[in-house]
Amino acid sequence: MVKKAELLDVAIIGGGPAGLSASLVLGRARKRVAVFDDSRPRNAVTRETHGFLTRDGVSPGEFRRLAKEEIGAYPSVSFAADMVVSVTGTDGHFQIATAEGNPYTSKKLLFAIGMKDRPLDIPGLADIYGKSAFVCPYCDGWELRDEPLVVINKGAELMHFAPLISGWTNRFTICTNGPDQLTNEQCEELRRHQVPLFDSPIRHIDSSDGIVRQVNLEDGTAIPCRGIFFKPDLVAGSDLPRAIGCRMTETGTVAVDEMGRTSVPGVYGAGDAVSRMHQAIAAAAMGAAAAGAMNNELNTEAWRRNG
Repeated sequence: MVKKAELLDVAIIGGGPAGLSASLVLGRARKRVAVFDDSRPRNAVTRETHGFLTRDGVSPGEFRRLAKEEIGAYPSVSFAADMVVSVTGTDGHFQIATAEGNPYTSKKLLFAIGMKDRPLDIPGLADIYGKSAFVCPYCDGWELRDEPLVVINKGAELMHFAPLISGWTNRFTICTNGPDQLTNEQCEELRRHQVPLFDSPIRHIDSSDGIVRQVNLEDGTAIPCRGIFFKPDLVAGSDLPRAIGCRMTETGTVAVDEMGRTSVPGVYGAGDAVSRMHQAIAAAAMGAAAAGAMNNELNTEAWRRNG
């Protein structure tokens, strides 16, 4: 027997801060919404979420629990612990299929799919990721303030990150894990600031119970430290935006305007999937903005149909 497709105003694919924030705005606007999420967020490796006003230090799991509890006050929003496997159709009539075989039809789509890490190729890094190795000093720099750190980065992005991390500690060493991709002028800049720089490949990161102890290089150098910041290798959390025709940026994010509109009518994006500003509070703000734009579209379309 073929299941009848559930009709939605908005299908939100992804249940992180962006998707949850959007669902709250849309629920309060009395829209029929389903949030699809398979509960495998990228920030599950971390113990705490920081920089989110009134929720500083909350665990990612507790953040989601509290959000769903609040959203539960709005009966038009539902949550599906399911993965969307395909999206077809056009604005006003998108067809959605899930891994569990549940069909949905939705007038609008919001991709809040986030990003995901490629496998970490530095031995020992996976053991400390989210415990003493991090990617964002705004999220985790305070906890490592004034501590001796290792920064794993190279090239132009390193020259952006070095001045940034210096606001939390001046005790950091740079490991480029291979050729540094720096100009002579950039190397001289680091020397002026007395920042040690090593380009030998990393052999292994030693740790105990998730806390880094030292970084061992192939040339025999051992660098003691209490924390690590590294540049992650990220890919989109899902290929669905590309599959439906959304324009992508050179960095692999979904291209959107200031309200989250993609290049495909009726399709929106929010959060880490559309921005390199990977902070929970920024993702939530983008989700709220996209929700407002979608609600306005839906109301305007209904107004014109009924006029």
